[in-house]
Amino acid sequence: MKYQDAEIDSRILRAVEEMGFEQMTPIQEQAIPVLLKRRDVIGQAQTGTGKTAAFGIPVIQNTDPADRALQAVILCPTRELAIQAAEEMHRFAKYMHGIRILPIYGGQDINRQIKALKGGVQIIVGTPGRVMDHMRRHTLKMDQVNMVVLDEADEMLNMGFREDIETILQGIPSEHQTALFSATMPQPILEITHTYQKDADHVKVMAQELTIPLVEQTFYRVVSQTKAEVAGRLLDYHRIKRGLIFCNNKRMVDDLSEKLKNRGYAAEGLHGDLSQNQRDTVMNRFRSGKLEILIATDVAARGIDVDDVEAVINYDLPQDIEYYVHRIGRTGRAGKEGKSFTFVSNREMYRLREIERTCRTTIEERRIPSVSDILTVKMENALGEAFDVLESSDVENLVQKVEENLQDKQWNAAQLAAAFLKLSMGEEPQEIPEVLPERKRNGYASARRGNGGGREDAGRRKNRGWRESFGRRGDDGRKDDSGRRPGYRRDEEFGRKPGYGRGEGAGQKGNASRKKEFDQRRNTGRGKNFDHNGFGRHEQDGQNGKQRRNRKIG
Repeated sequence: MKYQDAEIDSRILRAVEEMGFEQMTPIQEQAIPVLLKRRDVIGQAQTGTGKTAAFGIPVIQNTDPADRALQAVILCPTRELAIQAAEEMHRFAKYMHGIRILPIYGGQDINRQIKALKGGVQIIVGTPGRVMDHMRRHTLKMDQVNMVVLDEADEMLNMGFREDIETILQGIPSEHQTALFSATMPQPILEITHTYQKDADHVKVMAQELTIPLVEQTFYRVVSQTKAEVAGRLLDYHRIKRGLIFCNNKRMVDDLSEKLKNRGYAAEGLHGDLSQNQRDTVMNRFRSGKLEILIATDVAARGIDVDDVEAVINYDLPQDIEYYVHRIGRTGRAGKEGKSFTFVSNREMYRLREIERTCRTTIEERRIPSVSDILTVKMENALGEAFDVLESSDVENLVQKVEENLQDKQWNAAQLAAAFLKLSMGEEPQEIPEVLPERKRNGYASARRGNGGGREDAGRRKNRGWRESFGRRGDDGRKDDSGRRPGYRRDEEFGRKPGYGRGEGAGQKGNASRKKEFDQRRNTGRGKNFDHNGFGRHEQDGQNGKQRRNRKIG
């Protein structure tokens, strides 16, 4: 299904077209039409299936640009996911003038976030801890929120965010639409859907058994500004004579094609904007070997069947994990060795790890070939070609000419040969700044080892069981002059009973009391006497609490 076939605003379609996207992924095809009708949705699909667009496009379209109030809340498990989702939504909203989207997460200066919120933001994309912190501070006005999205809900539960999520959902008083996306549907997820959704449509993309071909898989940490240079280095270093480069959109295909051609590579692009005649011409040149490098989108590459592709470069991480398998399956055919190179940023590491887990494979990290590496390879290539000429041709006449020209010159034959070698090697490559893995910040890992991406408050939340919901900041773990972390307030500041929270007297007794209190709230519909220590929630009886959970848009 194409984006044009759905009832998507023309301004969003314009942005989508500029991004080069043509076909919806399966989860987008199922979820977008339902969400545009303002119905609740349970979306079950793996990471890397295009879920951000699946909820992001409806959120943007259902937002009123003329209204400066907060209208949509999107919760993500990590700061990396929140940042990435916000960035992608910004691109979708390019021509939806007046819509402001703000990522809010721990580790960033909260005062800067507060200032941005005061300026008027319709959509926030945040981590549960920091969203809850803003709610406690009353810097988020939730009374006009009409849509809530839980992205990677199972991951948020695994990280210990269930109580936080429920608190946030309970803090949205207006009728609203709820969308929940998760790779799996464990019992806690089902409990949330039953409690906080009404007549939700269940859309599901079945995980297929993905078999990775026998291909040497490697990845490189890069930034967008150096991708073209890195691609050129890999082509040179591995001496690739027939390679496929995959980009996620048409604009990137055209851009990279132009850059590689300017650097002397026999490269052409292939995408949906080309006529059938143009496509046939490009493919015939690639099959015949006249074209060394073919740059294509996933859609355009369907039907490409060339057996002797030496390497595949994932210039962009694919939208769908299945695309990754299809891409690298284009090399290593007919018993030949194949290589795949994947470019990732630090923010995208979680997606790469998801590919590894889903496909049960290992993608090895490699160092980008250095300037010295490339010069060595180019010199070896040039010298090899020269030796071939010496072995196959008579060059004595030329030797005599060279000797004659070197008479009365200050250079010898070796220096002259080096000069010819330099000419044949072309322009010397530029240095590329090394992209290092993200380091630990303030004692907490910013990179999720084995899962990719950074966790907000992972160190505090992991295996915590019953925890205080407030009196805590979803920030970076620093302590103030008193030795307390910011947001850990004295019990009396929030009217807590002794032993509640992390103040004096907290311990086993405090944990037990918190569990008892939470059980009471859960059993009575979370309504009675539920003020959350200064949160500003008015007392509601159990019936009102029940009504709050059931307020939805039909």
